[in-house]
Amino acid sequence: MNTQTNEGRVDYIEFPATNIAKTKAFYAGVFGWKFTDYGPDYTSFEDGRLAGGFFRKDAVTAGGPLVVIYSGDLAGMQTKVQAAGGAIVKEIFSFPGGRRFHFTDPGGNELAVWSDK
Repeated sequence: MNTQTNEGRVDYIEFPATNIAKTKAFYAGVFGWKFTDYGPDYTSFEDGRLAGGFFRKDAVTAGGPLVVIYSGDLAGMQTKVQAAGGAIVKEIFSFPGGRRFHFTDPGGNELAVWSDK
């Protein structure tokens, strides 16, 4: 890896999770993320471009940065999120540059999915 090329870029992101197993099942099932466990209270993920992790925490607090995931099939992805146990907190809406929706994962983290289609 050329560290100079990555200078100043987001390199890793961590989320709290109230249930590691449920969180892994959700993100693997919906987005196809791959996981590596580091003990019972931490798992790392790779989405094919960015890596991060989930650490066990008793409760997840709302707020903080909004992580936005891309999908070419926004309606299909919303259906997958709901079928896997995610809660839609903002239905699909338009914004300059595309459309998106927001959801909470099984632990309560809010993320968004966007599309330029």
